[in-house]
Amino acid sequence: MTAVSVEGLTKIFNQGRSDEVLALSDVDLTVGDGEFVSLIGPSGCGKSTLLRLIADLIEPTTGSVTVAGKPAAQARRDQEYGIAFQQAGLFEWRTVCRNVELPLELRGVSKAERRSKAEQMLELVGLADFAGHYPGQLSGGMQQRVAIARALAVQPPLLLMDEPFGALDEMTRERLQSELLGICATTGSSVVFVTHSISEAVFLSDRVVVMSARPGRITASIEVKLPSRDEVGRQAPVYFEKITEVRQALRS
Repeated sequence: MTAVSVEGLTKIFNQGRSDEVLALSDVDLTVGDGEFVSLIGPSGCGKSTLLRLIADLIEPTTGSVTVAGKPAAQARRDQEYGIAFQQAGLFEWRTVCRNVELPLELRGVSKAERRSKAEQMLELVGLADFAGHYPGQLSGGMQQRVAIARALAVQPPLLLMDEPFGALDEMTRERLQSELLGICATTGSSVVFVTHSISEAVFLSDRVVVMSARPGRITASIEVKLPSRDEVGRQAPVYFEKITEVRQALRS
C-alpha cells in the first residue's frame, strides 16, 4: 500500500499578484507503507510547503495528493496522519498527559480510553513518570517527545515531521533520532521527515529525497541501506558514502 502519492504538484503563492511566488513545480513523490523518507534541500526550496500540502494544511495550485489512498482533505478529516513541527506546540496550561490526550479528545474518545492511550504513548517515548508535569517543567528534548507522543496518540499510519529536532543540541538530537526509529519500528508508521541535516537524513531514512532551489523540484532520490541504525551504523563506511552522495546531489 502507498502511504503518500504526490503527482504533478505545483504550488504558487499570491497567484496573479505582483509578489507571486512559484514555490513548487511539477513534484512527483511516492512514499511506501512503512517507509521513512527525508526531504532535504536548500532553505526556501519548498520542503515544508510540500509537507503542508501532504497534510492538507494548504491546497495545491495544480496536481494531486493522496494519503493512504484517500484525497489529502479526506485523510486529514480521518486523522490518517500525525504531525510534529520544530516547535513542540504544547499547551502550557495542560499537563503532559492531557496534551497527549488532545487529539483523542477532539475525536470524542471517552475520558478513560484517552487517558489509557496517552499513558501508553508516554511509556513509548520514555516519559511515563512525567504525565502530571506541565510543559514548562520539561527540557526542550522532553517537550519534543511529548509532541511525538501526541502525534502518535491516534495511531496514525503516517507521521509528518518538519525539523522536529532542529532546535536541539547534538546529543539530545542523536538520542531522539534513535528513539524515533524505535517508535517507528514498534508502530509501523510511514514517515515524511523534513531536515536541513545531511547526516540526520542519512541516518534516519530508507530514502533521501533531494530538492532543488526554488521553485522546488525533486532532483534525486537516494536509497540508504545501513547495516544498523545505531552507533555501529553511524561508523559504517556506507554511512559516510551516502552522506557524500547526498551532498553531491545537493551541490549539483
